[in-house]
Amino acid sequence: MKFIPIKTKLFTPPKDDIYQAFDDKFPELKNWDILFITSKVISIHQWRCISKKNILKQNLIIQEASYFLHNPDIWPNGIDLTITQNTLIPNAGIDESNANNYYILLPNNLPKEIKKLYRFLTKKYKLTKLGIVVTDSTSKPLRYWSIGVAIYSYGFYPLLDKRWNKDLFGRKLEVTKVNIVDSISAIAVYLMGESTEQTPMLIWRNIKNITYTTKDCFKDNVVDLKNDIYSPILKNMLKKNRL
Repeated sequence: MKFIPIKTKLFTPPKDDIYQAFDDKFPELKNWDILFITSKVISIHQWRCISKKNILKQNLIIQEASYFLHNPDIWPNGIDLTITQNTLIPNAGIDESNANNYYILLPNNLPKEIKKLYRFLTKKYKLTKLGIVVTDSTSKPLRYWSIGVAIYSYGFYPLLDKRWNKDLFGRKLEVTKVNIVDSISAIAVYLMGESTEQTPMLIWRNIKNITYTTKDCFKDNVVDLKNDIYSPILKNMLKKNRL
């Protein structure tokens, strides 16, 4: 396997063009590559940036979240635990770092946006097999600080079904499915960095056990809240957004 972090131009809020990154200096994509892109770059491309002068962050979080719970006791200024775009993520994914006095929201309509990018890249580099993953950072219960997570992927199946395989002692597995896309996103986000690296994209070459497809199947990785194993906690604590 090979990891290729990509240093790009500085994407400047509130608006910049992601397609400018794919110039002659961009490494040539190959069949069976997976391209990781931080969600912030997509958001800036979509003009999903709001000046800090125009709105209070707390109001913006409530506006963007499907469910939210404000915890004023978390250092330094309180944090909202939210479910936004089917992801459990602090502060509705709203980012202030490297944002030039803007709030950067999560991108909108990722299936449409990423399929358009997929068509552009496969045509430009003459590809038939390509994966694209949009990443962000979240926090896990009972663990400190951030870890990478996929908020959308396209071009490959996000899960590896191990059901009906046998374990080392011959016992048949009944419920095991491997979450490929979030597992590899955690590594990719670590390698891209989250401060001044200016490497918002990464190519992961020669990943094993990836099945490529043009079927939009990221939804297969999304669990409805009522069926989630954490639903007894989440439903009783988070307030549903009534906006």
